[in-house]
Amino acid sequence: MTTMRSEQVVHLDDVEPITWGGEEAARFLLRAEDTGGLYSFYEVCVPPGEGSLFHIHEDTDEALFVIDGEFEIRLDGDVHKAPSGVLVYGPRGVGHSFFNTWHRPSRMLCMVTPGGIERFFEELSLLMSQDSPPEWNRMRELAARHRIVAFRPQSDPHDGPAGGASSHLDQKRD
Repeated sequence: MTTMRSEQVVHLDDVEPITWGGEEAARFLLRAEDTGGLYSFYEVCVPPGEGSLFHIHEDTDEALFVIDGEFEIRLDGDVHKAPSGVLVYGPRGVGHSFFNTWHRPSRMLCMVTPGGIERFFEELSLLMSQDSPPEWNRMRELAARHRIVAFRPQSDPHDGPAGGASSHLDQKRD
């Protein structure tokens, strides 16, 4: 763990967003180095009809608090409607994904413990800018370096049929 900085006041508009895959972005208000490695705290903004791949964090816990809009959040096999004001907790080892079902960008505040997830998003942004869409094996390798098990999207032509609770959230283990 790193040494914790002293108290801070952070204004969202002063934080440069990390973007990947178009308009999806995160603003890291507290990074691991700000919290002595204890956690990372950030805002995610997701365009309508977009979201994350189904994935598992091997050694981090994640809390998602919807502050604007509406998501469908999948935790393992269950899909939950998550409008503004809903918090969803995904402990390490539990597969999850989210999808913006609203007509405008939806936003959520996220806390991941221990901290450091910002390094994954910085590398993801770089990968997406070099290789759009990125090759699946490069995405999977990036995720693995950060102890994230990534699952191939259902729409990938190399995947067989996938099943699950909601067609746009369905993902299959590679």
